[in-house]
Amino acid sequence: MNILEITKEAALKAHKEASPKGKILLENLFGGKVFLQKITDRIKSIDDAVGELGEDDPDVIHYLKLEASGINGHILYSQMLVVITKALNEEYTPDWNNGEWDKWYNWFNMSSSSSGRFSFGGSAARGSLSYCGSRLCFKSKELAQYAAKQFIDIYEKAFTI
Repeated sequence: MNILEITKEAALKAHKEASPKGKILLENLFGGKVFLQKITDRIKSIDDAVGELGEDDPDVIHYLKLEASGINGHILYSQMLVVITKALNEEYTPDWNNGEWDKWYNWFNMSSSSSGRFSFGGSAARGSLSYCGSRLCFKSKELAQYAAKQFIDIYEKAFTI
């Protein structure tokens, strides 16, 4: 009997790119739990977010063009946040006509210490006013808090001079 070996990363990639029938086949071969991974376990960096969305995603294309052009200021970091937020939200798009859905965004208080670091101030729910760009809203409080902590350096570079 021949044994076929495959890495978990290769199986996850195959599952991500497979048709619905292909996904079922892979889940039957390896067990469905292999492919159930929390988004916060998959997205730890901007590169992970790019990989999650794919290089043909319009927001990723914009980010990669900015990076290739040598832009490294707040415009680049703001676009990084757009890509990260989109990846963490998976297929979610805020419905601004539905006031029953909470939309979460990060709010930071600038530290008055000499370090100039952000301190996480929490997340806020829906309202009739917009305090941040809709592309930076999250579908849950947990995702907003995760992004604020995991990507604090990118937020700081996007929001400060």
